[in-house]
Amino acid sequence: MIDRPVAQVVAEALAAEVTRMITVGTDLETSRWSARRAEEHEEVYAAVAIHPNETAAATAVPSPATRHPFAPQPPPAADDVLAEIEALASLPRVVAVGETGLDYYRDHAPPDVQRWWFREHIAIAKRTGKALMIHDREAHEDVLRILAEEGPPPAVVFHCFSGDVTMVKQCVEAGYVMSFAGNVTFGNARLLQAAAAAAPLDLVLAETDAPFLTPVPNRGRPNAPAQVANTLRFLAGLKGVSLADLCDAVTATAERTFSLVRPLCPSMPRPRIKTFRAHSMIMGHFCQIGPILTHDHGTVRSQGGSGAPRGGG
Repeated sequence: MIDRPVAQVVAEALAAEVTRMITVGTDLETSRWSARRAEEHEEVYAAVAIHPNETAAATAVPSPATRHPFAPQPPPAADDVLAEIEALASLPRVVAVGETGLDYYRDHAPPDVQRWWFREHIAIAKRTGKALMIHDREAHEDVLRILAEEGPPPAVVFHCFSGDVTMVKQCVEAGYVMSFAGNVTFGNARLLQAAAAAAPLDLVLAETDAPFLTPVPNRGRPNAPAQVANTLRFLAGLKGVSLADLCDAVTATAERTFSLVRPLCPSMPRPRIKTFRAHSMIMGHFCQIGPILTHDHGTVRSQGGSGAPRGGG
């Protein structure tokens, strides 16, 4: 959903000293695309899944108005869709199963359908040994309950964390990672800011969720990986730590959570504080994990052969 070439987005991230990124799928098409981009760009990794808002559509029969004239009539079976997600998740450059989870804010799929797909994705994450990347919108209780019932994989990340201090404590007890997006910088996000302040450094990530949730001072403009520096700067002030220490902590958490190998170099670069840029960590449609990480919630649409599909959520 970022209407620019992938190479340009990656180059801008590298200029901001964001050295590793995760691009996230939300259905089969975008998951395939994300896996391909991860193969093409050494700085990019992928996450694959059927987003909760896409679960009802994942096996639906196309309408006559949208059906391609040469497309087969039968919809794919859920088992076939999940089998391909698992095959993609098994690829070396795919580091997470996500976004999966529950979304009770939007009405794109019945809750029982979402819950079934969420359980299946948990199983895939455990079988493949990949991190589980969770979309949780107004569904905290059910998400935590299902994780407990199914047994979580070793690494669980709450993308675009939206819980309160009480949920932070529950995540800490379970060892779940909390990733904060640009909305934590918004003036009306007091409860989210309190949650971020309470979250321990070793369980915190920062993300972009691009092209959405652009942090202050650029709120209202399209988001992109380099923007995560503003979120990191805000989080550092909120938590009373230096930006460098926060970047080091987020980088270490990203490497641990996604089993990333630290590049062979004498030392990791520090963020360019005076330019509002820093490393970043991610999840999402074009996410980024760098000396820190960022998560871009939307695929990057390129003008060239690597353009992303138009879907996504």
